[in-house]
Amino acid sequence: MNPMRLTVVGCAGSYAGPDSAASCYLLEAGDRDGRTWRVLLDLGSGSLGPLHRFVDPLAIDAVFLTHLHPDHYFDISGHYVLRKYHPDGPQPRIPLWGPAGTQRQVAVAYGLPQDPGMTEEFEFHEYDGRPVRLGPFTVHGHALRHPVRAFGLRVECGGRVLAYSGDTGPCRELEELAEGADLLLCEAAFVEGRDNPEDLHLTGREAGEAASAAGVGRLVLTHIPAWHDKQIALGEAKTTFDGPVELAATGATYDL
Repeated sequence: MNPMRLTVVGCAGSYAGPDSAASCYLLEAGDRDGRTWRVLLDLGSGSLGPLHRFVDPLAIDAVFLTHLHPDHYFDISGHYVLRKYHPDGPQPRIPLWGPAGTQRQVAVAYGLPQDPGMTEEFEFHEYDGRPVRLGPFTVHGHALRHPVRAFGLRVECGGRVLAYSGDTGPCRELEELAEGADLLLCEAAFVEGRDNPEDLHLTGREAGEAASAAGVGRLVLTHIPAWHDKQIALGEAKTTFDGPVELAATGATYDL
């Protein structure tokens, strides 16, 4: 079985920035039969375009959305168009997991009637506490803290673990999500010393604290808005996490 590869497609926080689309991460891994499986963690605003640089979007096997803020799901609209109107004809449905209400929300976002909405292109599922097994991947959705229903994702493959925070404020649940993970892909949208709202985002320091408490192997900071200096988040995280820490960047890959 091949290692699990993470490719950063988009990592900008809150909206597509000047050097990156919003949140979107490609995971690839082979199974014992030699087939390569590809899933997306989020498909935020502006991310479908750069996704073409790394994979044919029609080769995606499933999509996992952490929550229903546009910077994490809005380019499902473009993927819907691609699957419905491709010159080769309508494409087979692929599974899509998200919080309760995802099926309705993506239809509203595109101005579609609820029936059929996007159900001819995507097979909708809601996180219910049970692990999702898809090819070589096992995906666990963990409810975290955010103004809307939001989930972090823990992905296991071949004995390796990727933890992805999605969007969250500081919480014990994030540490449980990331416990022992080989890599924690963690948002760091806030800066220390500001009047930051509660239960919305993390600072770099808080991301580092979560990584330390969870005992992760590597920390990658993501979801930093264009109005903040990424180096500040990096410096903060290094004060609370002793392991390898770096900034996510479009096109960066990690083999787990």
